[in-house]
Amino acid sequence: MKKSSTYNYVLAAFGAAIIAVLAQVTIPLPLIPITGQTLAVGLVVTILGTRVGTLSVLLYILLGAASLPVFSGFSGGLGILVGPTGGYIVGFLVTAIIMGLYLDKFGLTIFHAIVANIIGMVVTLAFGTTWLKIVGDLTWTAAFMGGAAPFIVVGIVKAVLAAWFGVIVRRRLERAHLISFSGFQTPAEQRNSV
Repeated sequence: MKKSSTYNYVLAAFGAAIIAVLAQVTIPLPLIPITGQTLAVGLVVTILGTRVGTLSVLLYILLGAASLPVFSGFSGGLGILVGPTGGYIVGFLVTAIIMGLYLDKFGLTIFHAIVANIIGMVVTLAFGTTWLKIVGDLTWTAAFMGGAAPFIVVGIVKAVLAAWFGVIVRRRLERAHLISFSGFQTPAEQRNSV
């Protein structure tokens, strides 16, 4: 992004707040609940890009680790990160990096945003399932059936929603000159460069 680093930190804090708010949207299931966190991570990275989006996710994780109630169910603390859902939360950081790099390489279109968000969903589920297997002392089959299988269809729906809404919001913010990315010029920047 071309804006000042202070502005980037403000955007990152705003992104972390979005994740924290959507994390409270929860549908309980036996092992792992369906939450708005994954939708929020995809949305934030699609809108804010690799660096600021990843910084948002990192800030969100650090706030939760510091016991602020930003995780699902207004929870927080290191106990959550080492508990059964910790792998998903830590996986959000890798998800943000991979999604951002994909969008940097292929550009911001609805199609590529959907692909990036689906890749992000797979990365998050892989981290979460692996951690669930270790912490729960489960077989791979049990970990997959409890930690990934119930979330695949919902994850795809959330990926499409995050991509669609994220692209719209990002383009509008760019047109309003509130954000600007080096690889993507706003219409005013394009006119000025001619």
